[in-house]
Amino acid sequence: MGATKTDFFTEEQNRIALIAKALGHPARIAIIEYLLKVNECICGDIVNELPLAQPTVSQHLKELKNAGLIKGNIEGNSICYCVDEKVFEDLIHYFSNIISTVKNQKCC
Repeated sequence: MGATKTDFFTEEQNRIALIAKALGHPARIAIIEYLLKVNECICGDIVNELPLAQPTVSQHLKELKNAGLIKGNIEGNSICYCVDEKVFEDLIHYFSNIISTVKNQKCC
């Protein structure tokens, strides 16, 4: 079997790309902002906050969870979601490195 395109990049590059892709939809940004606003694990309220059907919200939650941006815990018949602070700390570190490098560059 041949190499996939992701094989040519580092683990960190692939991870940041996965996170960026997950953040690339406004509904997912809205979900994260809602989870931050309520500051607790949310089970069913997310669907009520967005102008989207329940299956669509579930798909967006799945993408956010696969990227590690949110955590989901099973409680009874539902899954409760909250933001995973570790991944956002990793993003802060990644972008801080970019900012410090750019500040030290002499560019056109």
